[in-house]
Amino acid sequence: MNAHLPTLHARCLRVLSMALWLGAGAVVCLLALGASPSHAGVLTRDELARRVPAPLTVGERDAELPVWPLFSQQATGGALAGYVFESADLAPIPGFSGVPVNLLVAIDPAGKFIGVEVLSQHEPVFQYGLGEAPLLEYVHQYQGVSLRQSITIETGARSARNPDAARAYLDGISKATVSVRIINESLLGAALQVARKKLGFGAGSDASRIARVRPDLREAMTLRHLLDSGLVRHLRVTNGDIEKLYAHSDGARLDQDALDRPQDAFIDLYLALVSVPSVAHSLLTEESRRKLQPWIAAGESAVLVMSAGRHRVPGAEFVRGGIPDRLLLRQHQLPIDMRDLDLDLKLQPGSALPPDADLTVFRINSEAGLDPGAALDFTLPVVRSKGQFYPERITRELALDYRVPPRFLIAAPVKPVAWYAAWRERRIDLLVLAAGLAVLAVALSLPRRLSANGRRFAWFRRVYLLFTVGFIGYYAQAQLSIVNLTGAAQALVAGRSLEFLLFDPMTVVLWAFVLVSLLVWGRGTFCGWLCPFGALQEMTGKLARLVRLPQVRFSATVDARLKRLKYLLLALVIGAAVLGGFLIAHVETCRVAACCCDGVPGLSSVGWTAQQVNAAIDAVVELEPFKTAITLNFVRHWPYVLYAVALLAVSAFVNKFFCRYLCPLGATLAVLGRFRLWNWLPRRAECGTPCQTCRHRCDYQAIKPDGAVVYAECFQCMECVVIHESDDKCAPRLLARKRARSIPIHPATGVSS
Repeated sequence: MNAHLPTLHARCLRVLSMALWLGAGAVVCLLALGASPSHAGVLTRDELARRVPAPLTVGERDAELPVWPLFSQQATGGALAGYVFESADLAPIPGFSGVPVNLLVAIDPAGKFIGVEVLSQHEPVFQYGLGEAPLLEYVHQYQGVSLRQSITIETGARSARNPDAARAYLDGISKATVSVRIINESLLGAALQVARKKLGFGAGSDASRIARVRPDLREAMTLRHLLDSGLVRHLRVTNGDIEKLYAHSDGARLDQDALDRPQDAFIDLYLALVSVPSVAHSLLTEESRRKLQPWIAAGESAVLVMSAGRHRVPGAEFVRGGIPDRLLLRQHQLPIDMRDLDLDLKLQPGSALPPDADLTVFRINSEAGLDPGAALDFTLPVVRSKGQFYPERITRELALDYRVPPRFLIAAPVKPVAWYAAWRERRIDLLVLAAGLAVLAVALSLPRRLSANGRRFAWFRRVYLLFTVGFIGYYAQAQLSIVNLTGAAQALVAGRSLEFLLFDPMTVVLWAFVLVSLLVWGRGTFCGWLCPFGALQEMTGKLARLVRLPQVRFSATVDARLKRLKYLLLALVIGAAVLGGFLIAHVETCRVAACCCDGVPGLSSVGWTAQQVNAAIDAVVELEPFKTAITLNFVRHWPYVLYAVALLAVSAFVNKFFCRYLCPLGATLAVLGRFRLWNWLPRRAECGTPCQTCRHRCDYQAIKPDGAVVYAECFQCMECVVIHESDDKCAPRLLARKRARSIPIHPATGVSS
């Protein structure tokens, strides 16, 4: 009857598999519901007013963007002093916990940071590690930095810095480089959105990522060639065409001149980017080019407008030196200002342009970020008024697009993705990690050859574990953690991108290798070879045996029951992450009693904020001592240090106690490792029946009485393979040798008798 009963271990795995499938289903259902996250900002105007120092005051929230204008009380009429906003409203890039850091940011009209303040953050390294003080000091450095500057974050910089109008340098935070990068990306992303839409100077593209006009290409071209190539654009609209635009509207039949002379030109417009040398060389006289040249600096553009007809640009009432209202420019759907240069320029004789055309040049400053390689969308508003005292203005628009041919441009450099810099800076570390992983892959692919010499294998394992602790753990800070998974789960539930994971290249590469290794070798590749804290435990255990400390080996029944604990802890972590992520993403403050804790003493009447929910999740994932022991080098509040040291102390008596019985990440890998493609550890027919050597020698108690390896609990220490390949340790091989020695050999034939 017992033969038909599943083992405790098998039952445990079935229960956990069902829980994981249910958890995944819950995530899919939440995503399918399509409930978008609620407004991320947490401050009202009154709360902002309490935070903003005098003489600044907070205006009404903008209707277009989630920003508040700041006004100066000292200025006459309350002049605009800047804008204040929350970064989570505009650029919510998730951090390690899967929740964005929310910053209160204020910038002035020139694009300089007035100040930056941390409103909320759930980064594990600042919550329970270094504390918030380093983060507060870091964000304070943005004060006075301009959005026009290229910001470089340096950690432990030894070279001299030379900040100038183009560059700014900030001190990073050791042990939190990834979090700092994500915070910087979120802060700049939010501030640039405000600068583009509210301050104007950043309306175009990043100045370092736009195309440039070729200064060395000067071709003399006829007007026909200029038109055919697109360097000059022509728009001719008659009075009749304008009347058709107003047909069936209140503006119809209001212009008597248009009705009397429908074939006459309303506007005859020629437009060109005269900052392209070939355009200037083909259209303007030499004297005019000399006048224009000093007004066009590097990175600036100039538009030459030639217009005739009734509706000329800029118009009879235009004030020279101003911004035209009859010709508007947009790029990437954002407005860009043009200002009249008020220059008296002349066209080349015989240019074939209308002789009575008005000639005007408008300059576009480099701060606008106009990209000559992208489309320029020009609009000519046409306004008619109906009524005398309070006339109704009826507007129609004429559109004209302009694009510089590629051969007249220096192509824009490809903009790297936000996380590219992290990969580039760690390329040497990545090469070392890749080499280490390649060595391990080759070694595990040849288990019998690796274990043929027990002493050689022991030294190989010692050296590799030192590499894991020293390089992967303390130097590269690539300790994989359940936090990676909970952060991803929270981001998915909130509908956010997983791109934030790419800011930590070492972890990404290691995860990729581990996921592949799960299919090939199972859970033990990471848990037995690549986990820094696991290696630290193993070293502690070996040192304890060296000094002859007593070792505790639980009975098979107790061992099986203890191994179930890590699956229960995994279910707790997953449940907390999914539920907490849903609450944080969809509410600013949740009543636990209304959500899921009705009737629970101490909780049913307590209102929890999203930050408190996330803090509870962080407390759950602190079951892992990885952050304390590896990331923070035991430099932390004493309860965390005591917990990590206690686990190491226990591992001196019970082999890798935490890894075997408590680790939720190990439980995750054990479940995923069930999809392993084959059983790769060599076994013999005699293993288990009758030989029990490997089973009794296995410190992880991962071999069944019948000799089968339980891969979900195997840490790939390879001791069983060493025994398998040893003539002195493997009982079947010893027996075979003994039998071979006892069989007599015929002296004449050499054949056993």
